[in-house]
Amino acid sequence: MAYELLNDLDDARLDMYARLTDVQLRSRLEPERGVLVAESAKVIERAMDARLHAISLLIGQDQLKKERSLVERFERDYPQAPILTAPNDQLASLTGFELTRGALAAFRRPAPPAASELLRQARRVAVLEDITNHTNVGAIFRNAAALGLDAVLVTPGCYDPFYRRAVRVSMGTVFQVPWARIGEEVSGKGAHGNVARKGGWTCAGLPLLHDAGFRVAAMALSNRSCSLDDAQLAREERLAIVFGTEGEGLSPATIDAADYTVRIPMHHGVDSLNVAAASAVAFWQLRAR
Repeated sequence: MAYELLNDLDDARLDMYARLTDVQLRSRLEPERGVLVAESAKVIERAMDARLHAISLLIGQDQLKKERSLVERFERDYPQAPILTAPNDQLASLTGFELTRGALAAFRRPAPPAASELLRQARRVAVLEDITNHTNVGAIFRNAAALGLDAVLVTPGCYDPFYRRAVRVSMGTVFQVPWARIGEEVSGKGAHGNVARKGGWTCAGLPLLHDAGFRVAAMALSNRSCSLDDAQLAREERLAIVFGTEGEGLSPATIDAADYTVRIPMHHGVDSLNVAAASAVAFWQLRAR
């Protein structure tokens, strides 16, 4: 294995692992140099399977032998990308945590396709409306991959699926499930200036879904909600399942514009599930037959 032992942890090549935030990796270096960070051998392997362009691999000395197959594959697939290593205790002081997952790798951020492109061949898609929790975004992607969703669409106000924590929680499935942005960010005047208007994506996003032949199911508690096991839902040839953020749920504009408002039947006085858990239940029940 060919690797480079770092003597200086101030090496600029380590900035993307420890000294730049996700926002900086996106906006400061985009578009031609946007970066994402993958953690653990499994996630890195999925990034390589997706043929992402690698920048470097960072691995603790203690993991070199354990992750030998990963290092050898990285070296073979990306001969121009350096493999960087240092004693684990030094890397822990740099990154703020032990490299218990074995390795980190930096990749160029691939440009997501147009939503219209993904919808052409899809039958079941998820739409994430303004979900502002990296863990939930990553978990929903993992559920989508496991339960056969064709694509995930995220609104302008939704957290980025390529943020480091979302990638980690998804176990790299953000590289397997196609995803795209949908709708346009619409701003309104708030007390502190212009703010993104929740549900504003529907003006452009809902017509796009309908034009592609999709019926839209909004997951929400409402007086007109139908049950998730309603037979008509399962008969829909193409269905877009829309999920809202924790607490507030979907915007009234989204619920009003949807073809169905859908609830998961509950017991023991429980009124709702965490959005990631709800997505798993909905993906299984509404899967394409």
